[in-house]
Amino acid sequence: QHGPMRSFIVRVIVNGLALAIACWILTGLDISTAGSSTVSTILGYLFIGLIFGLVNAFIKPIVSLLSLPITILTLGLFTVVINAGMLYLTSWISSYTTVNFTIDSFFWTAVFAALIISAVSLVASFLPALDR
Repeated sequence: QHGPMRSFIVRVIVNGLALAIACWILTGLDISTAGSSTVSTILGYLFIGLIFGLVNAFIKPIVSLLSLPITILTLGLFTVVINAGMLYLTSWISSYTTVNFTIDSFFWTAVFAALIISAVSLVASFLPALDR
């Protein structure tokens, strides 16, 4: 059994990794930092992972509750749109920081990114090291 702080830190790391994979696969996603070193890049992904984690912890439950009828009507598919929206919100928040997470104007980029991030998070949840 581990505490909530360790769980949150693991979630931030998984989010950062998932965002890195999504940025690597999709040309329309980018995370840029003030520095160009590997360390600043890794910290940038972790920072955006932190913002994304906070957005998912505090904003997503409210949006999910309010959109429950639409989610039920679409048999859960609207959840992908909500996740894409959380990415756009993360991008907007990051525009006020020194680390910028940008998504191109193509809506499907955010949808595919949301699917990639969900898949990476799902795989990570099965890793025994993250379960201790």
